[in-house]
This record gives sequence, C-alpha cells and structure tokens, in this order.
Amino acid sequence: MKCKIFFFAFFSIFFTFGQKPINVIPKPFKVNAIDKKFSLNPKTIIVANNTNSFEVQFLKESIKQQTGLELTTKNAHRIGSRIHLILEPESQFPNKEAYQLNILGDRIAIYASTNQGLFYGIQTLLQLIPFTPNASEIKLDNLMMDDVPKFQWRGMHLDVSRHFFSKEFIKKYIDYLAMYKMNTLHWHLTDDQGWRIEIKKYPKLTEVGAWRNGSMIGHYTDQTFDDIRYGGFYSQEEIKEIVAYAKERHINVVPEIEMPGHALAALASYPEFSCTGGPFEVGKSWGVFDDVFCPKDETFTFLENILSEVMALFPSEYIHIGGDECPKVRWKSCPNCQKRIKDEKLKDEHELQSYFIQKIEKFVNNNGRKIIGWDEILEGGLAPNAAVMSWRGTEGGITAAKQKHFVVMSPGSHCYFDHYQGEPKNEPIAFGGYTNVEKVYSFNPIPKELSAEESKYILGAQANLWTEYINTPEHAEYMLFPRIAALSEVLWGTSNPNEYKVFETRLIQHFERYEKKGINYSKAIFEVTSKVQPAENGVAFELKSVNPSGIKYTTDGSEPNANSISYEKPILVTKNQIIKAAYFENNKVKSATIEQPFFITKSTGKKIELEHQPHENYGIGGSFTLVDGMKGNPSKFGRDWSGFWGKDLNATIDLGKSETISKININTLLSKVSWIYYPKEIQFLVSNDGINYQSIQTISQKEIEIKKGNVVIEFPKLKAKFIKIVAKNNGIIADGKPGAGSNSWLFVDEISVE
Repeated sequence: MKCKIFFFAFFSIFFTFGQKPINVIPKPFKVNAIDKKFSLNPKTIIVANNTNSFEVQFLKESIKQQTGLELTTKNAHRIGSRIHLILEPESQFPNKEAYQLNILGDRIAIYASTNQGLFYGIQTLLQLIPFTPNASEIKLDNLMMDDVPKFQWRGMHLDVSRHFFSKEFIKKYIDYLAMYKMNTLHWHLTDDQGWRIEIKKYPKLTEVGAWRNGSMIGHYTDQTFDDIRYGGFYSQEEIKEIVAYAKERHINVVPEIEMPGHALAALASYPEFSCTGGPFEVGKSWGVFDDVFCPKDETFTFLENILSEVMALFPSEYIHIGGDECPKVRWKSCPNCQKRIKDEKLKDEHELQSYFIQKIEKFVNNNGRKIIGWDEILEGGLAPNAAVMSWRGTEGGITAAKQKHFVVMSPGSHCYFDHYQGEPKNEPIAFGGYTNVEKVYSFNPIPKELSAEESKYILGAQANLWTEYINTPEHAEYMLFPRIAALSEVLWGTSNPNEYKVFETRLIQHFERYEKKGINYSKAIFEVTSKVQPAENGVAFELKSVNPSGIKYTTDGSEPNANSISYEKPILVTKNQIIKAAYFENNKVKSATIEQPFFITKSTGKKIELEHQPHENYGIGGSFTLVDGMKGNPSKFGRDWSGFWGKDLNATIDLGKSETISKININTLLSKVSWIYYPKEIQFLVSNDGINYQSIQTISQKEIEIKKGNVVIEFPKLKAKFIKIVAKNNGIIADGKPGAGSNSWLFVDEISVE
C-alpha cells in the first residue's frame, strides 16, 4: 500500500537510533526512526516506471559495487523485498530537489517530484548501505525521512588552468560532488597560465595558449622554475561529454572565461587584442600580470565569438566572466583605452572596467544567459543583471545583495580549499591560510548584516580549489576531502557549529567509505590542534583533538610517545620552550606531531587593543595573535600572522604595570605576488598613563627592507606601562606591481618587549 506523503509532518523527530548515529552527510532535514529492519538481499528488486532511467541504473550499479548484490529491475509493483522509486506530482514536492525516503518493513520507497530529487534520495540510501563486498544479506534500520536543501547554489570550483586535469578526473570530481548532493561545478578554464577550451574560430588559443614553457617549482617565494613544456586542453567533444555526464548527476557546469584580466594565455595566442601588441608568453609564474584585454571594438568581437562557442557547449544559466585582479597599468597609457574613456564619458579606468563588463553582459543577456563574476566587478558600477561571487571576504556579497543582485558566497576565510587544513609543516605545499574542517563547518553563507529580504539574494556558496600548488589528482582529492563534506552540510542548511563534534563523529565514519572508493583524503582531523589564551606571566596552551584524552605531549622538545605526559588541561607556558604533541589511540600514534616553540617576553599574554581588527581571512586569533608568544613562519603566512587589508596596524599593549624595557621586536612580511607589502613606516611609542605618549623611534620602509621585515629596536632603559606601535599600510599598490591599483596587505606578527 502506497504511503501517503505529508512532507515535514512528523512529530517525533530525532537523528539517532538510540546511541547509533545515522552517518548521513549532509544531515537530513528530518528523520523518524522505527525499531524494525529491512533485508537487502539477492531477491530484492528495484521497482520503477522507467527501469532504464539513469537513476535506476545508477542505484543498481552502486549497490553492486558496495555489496556485490546484483538486483533486478521491474516496472510493476510486487510484494517482497523491494526498492521503489516513485515520481509524485509537483504539488507534493514543490522544491524539485526535495525527496522522502522511507524504509518500512520489506520496502524502501523514495518519493520526489523530479529525477533530481530521486537521485538525492538514492545518494542518501547508498550512505546507509555499508561497503560489504560479497554480502548475502544486509540489514537496514527502518526510518522515515523528509529532506530538502536550503540553498540552491551548492558548488565546488576547479581550476584547470594552472594545472591541467584529465577528462577522466573531471568526471571523478563530478562524482565526488554528486556524492554529497552538490549541484554546481564552477570550471575555471582560462587564465594567464593556460587556455584549456577548444575554440574552433580561434585555433591558436589551444595551439599556443594551452602550453607554457615551464612552471614554478615549490612556493612562489622560492622563485624557482623548471623548463618543461606543460599544458593540455579539452576538445569541444570532450566538453560535451563532461557536461552530459554532469547533467545525468544533476550538476550544472558553470564555465569561467577570464576577462578583462588573467588573459596572458589568450594574448600570447592573439596579441592584437592587447594594448601593446606584444609579443607575449603564456605565464610561467603564478600571480597577476599587467597585460590584459584592451577594450577596443575588435577585442569585444573576439570575446563575443568565443562566448558564442562557450554558450553552445554549456547550457548553464550563468556564464562566469572572471572580472577579478585586473591591473589598470596598460589602460592608463593606452591611446585606445583613453579614447574609450573620453568617448563614453567615463570617470577613470575603474569605470572602464565596468563598461567592459556591462558590454559583455549585454551580449550574454541577448543570448538568453546571465553573467556572474568575482566581486571586483562591483568596482566602477555593477552591470545591471550580473550576479556576484564574493571572494575577498563577504563585503562584496553584502554590497551586491543590498543592491538586489544575486550572490554566491565564496570568502577566502572559509571557502578556499587551496589553504592548509592542518599543521603546515605536516601538509603538502599549499597557497597559505588555514582552513580546517571545523572552520568550513562554521561558515554561514548569509551575513548578519543583511535583512530577511536582502538575504533572499544569497543563492548559496561554493568552495574554490585553485591549483597553483596542486598538480596531481591525488593532491586535489586530498585538498577536497573531507572539507567538501562539511561544506555540503552547510549548504544543505542542516549544519550547527555548536554541534561540530557530533558532525565530526559522523564524518570519521565516512573515512572508510573514502578508502573503499580509493579516495586520497586528509587525516588532519586527527591532528592535535591548539589555541592560546592569556595567562598569568605567560600563556595557556590548549590542545584539542577528536579525543583530547588521547593527546600526549612533551615540553623539552623531544618526540611524544605513548608514555609521554597525558593532556588533561591547558599547559601553562611561562618561559621559552618547545612543546610537541600527538594523538594516540591504543598506544599507537594516529597523527603527525605538532611542534610549537614559545618565546616569552614582557608583552606575552598581555592585554592588547587594536584600532583596526585584522581581516577575517587572516585574523584567526584576533589581536591576541600579536602577543601569544608564537612567531609566524614567513612562508606560511595564513596561520600565525595578522593581515590588514588597506588598513594600518595601530596596537596598544598594556603591560599591566610599569616595566623597565630596552628592546622591542615586531615581524612584518613581504610577498608582492600576494599583494603583501612592508609598511611605509613603523612608529614606536611608550606611555605610563595611556594618554601621553613619547616617541622612541620611527623605522622607514627602506630600513624595514634592509632588516627583511624583522624589525628590532634597542634603546636606553626606560619605564613604561603602555607600548604603542603604529605600522603604516603601504597603501594603493603602484603601477607595474602585482595588484596595481588595489589596497596593499599588511601582515604582522609577534610583538616582543624586553
């Protein structure tokens, strides 16, 4: 007898069977558990009106892969063990992605109004079925489940320009998204370092632009290169195949064709569309290049022809046109650009960029599509129908939503999967930053600054996988898993940061599934993580792991073992020392060792106030990062450094009492490709009342450069209770340098007072 559907009408809802959790990710919206079992066995059949549909065949093949059971399919109802796929009227499931999954007695039924809803119900069912090869019977707990996502854009990005990935891996990547009910793949196909899509009207884009004569080795700061020709591209037939593969799995592929910046590969192929005429070489290094598309008529014809072929390949409603990191250096000295500014009565080069984007948008709109671009497309005025992808924090998304433009949130603070996810020294090389599973899980795509009405413009969010430092499928998987699971629950709308440990328990159960599928995943979740708090005469070093009682540590710099000190409470650190810690289970180490040197001075652990707080992307510990006794690694500037975007550091440290001091040390950072510059100057001041300050010394940018950012001043002994340090931000980045025209980043770390 068919079960009548009352969507979301259960009264007794919970997410565990007694003490046994339902290890489904993303967590379903509602679950009602029933104390009975279903038998999945060789006699179980799959019942559906269309037994040849993709969903039926997908379910059949997946069950065979997981259990060895080869089920038959029927198009008619039958008594006995069966899995029934049922399409209902839209009135029953107004949201096309919603589904209901019931496991009752000898019948599993998945209800939905679309094949997409059925597919998501199947994905949930497959997570409930254990990997048990050669099984004769599998018992599943009875339940009734109603499920529906909150956000309509649940995405992952993949950059194939910096490093190229095969057609086979792109399909595998799509499978990974489908496994966690993601519905959007943002495919970054063009950039300075490679053009990856065949355009038949312009064959040199792949003949020339798809290949570079070497690549960076190691981190950008190392400035080392090889001379190996590198590249690849996807033919239009391959792209059609991939798009069709994604469509079957209900994933929309959004192509990105970068403009007006990040265009060096295209300009190496067709230099006539630049401001200078070239010649150019496909980019070998990472970062931002000054040569961009020149906004002249023939350039727009070129780009419109490209986009015509792109739109013929991708049915996506949105076409991503980049719009980010476009230096204005060439435009400022280009006669064509200056004439365009004058003829169109534009104020400056920023409005010229807006003109460029709006002209492209009009063409895309006339072809029945919409554009989406990175949040820089806000500069100079947003195109009328454009959607914004907010990556430089959430500010761009907030601005766009308030202007009634649709937004996809993708801030670097939570959604950049090219960041480290564990202790950097134990991880493969990454861009920088620190974004672990817990941080991803804490993300809320709807900023508190938006009203309920404005929040409707938040389509959802996505995480980005930029591949400057990712050159193999195995490394890409490592950076994706398990963070994609945390993001999927955020976007499904059932995450709860206050219950992260509950999620973590479910997530760990998925690790066996990864191993069975041959997925290379990060085990950084087992790693010991740390947090530092102020303490009397020093700091308190708090350690965390999946089970804190399994942490062993040493304070003498030796490697921890099963007989080392068991962690019970935060470790008081009042002197210079090295603490090492690792996580153990059954006396066997389960994690890499973390190592933390401490440098204790008169400022360590003291109260510190900042006039400007660090940026959300680079301010994990807030102001306390500057006096926590830990010095940041210059090559890994995302974790222990405080970053200020376009703002000064103005810090006041309260030593608690008048102290005799004669030395102050502060570290600053330079990484021009990342738009990080030394401050213009650093002022050091002291006071005993917190009101009247005496200047001790001012260090110029040139002196900071000589000291390579590690600024130490020494002076005759004096008494002071308050120390004020003002580091002036470099300001707007000069022409000819990476990020020209944008705000500089100022990165600072440990302020030591002796």
